[in-house]
Amino acid sequence: MSILYFMQAAELQCETIMRVLIVACLVGCVAAAPAQDMVRVPGGPFVMGSDNGPADERPAHTVQLREFEIDRVPVSNADFARFLERFGPVAKDGARYFDWDDRDARIHRVAGTWHADSGYEGHPVVEVSWLGAGAYCQWRGKRLPTEAEWEKAARGPDGRRYPWGGPTPTKQHARFESGWNETSPVGAHPLGAGPYGALDMAGNVWQWVASAYRPYPYRPDDGREDAAPGPVRATRAGGHDSPAFELRTTERGRNLSRNPAAGHHNIGFRCAR
Repeated sequence: MSILYFMQAAELQCETIMRVLIVACLVGCVAAAPAQDMVRVPGGPFVMGSDNGPADERPAHTVQLREFEIDRVPVSNADFARFLERFGPVAKDGARYFDWDDRDARIHRVAGTWHADSGYEGHPVVEVSWLGAGAYCQWRGKRLPTEAEWEKAARGPDGRRYPWGGPTPTKQHARFESGWNETSPVGAHPLGAGPYGALDMAGNVWQWVASAYRPYPYRPDDGREDAAPGPVRATRAGGHDSPAFELRTTERGRNLSRNPAAGHHNIGFRCAR
């Protein structure tokens, strides 16, 4: 056989090995990829609150944060169903993670397995308690964002009124002024992206944050970041049944029913780290 033959055979063998390695790498990368990607929010100062809004948003004040990451979209029903399959809807001490028996829940146990309702797999999970939201994030190696982190991720360093900037909200920006429990799939409004790329930072579902609902100015060392259950927690973003005014980046859900021990039809969450 000629030298050319052996050279061609060697090249073919190398090409085959390379293809196998590339496929193996891709499979490994997919397996290792998080179920929900995150966006990076750089450290530095930003202005939190507003001097022109409701009393609970005042005063506007500067807050310094370290760099962090936050989920690009809220946790979906399909995501939370996997958590329920692993841990169930009730903690060991009897506290509820999820109000599965509420008619507004979109995850149910069928034939011994937790499943998102058909057609709602990609919608944001609701009826999750504050405790359940925190437990889910911990399971994923994450945590709930503080109220300051959430606002910076939505507002950015330029003090945006809405995550996408200044224009008045439209149905292309966010889900709002809709009927009871009429959510849309997470990430369905790309025109509503915030300054760092996070979606659904306005509308669709309100979102639990780690912080207790306390007056401003925000101070992380004044007890509001105490993780012990008890105090009412802040919620952000506005929901699918909110008026446009509640989609502002400074809105704190002052009129929202948000008992942290229970789930609610219009409150979901996302994680940070």
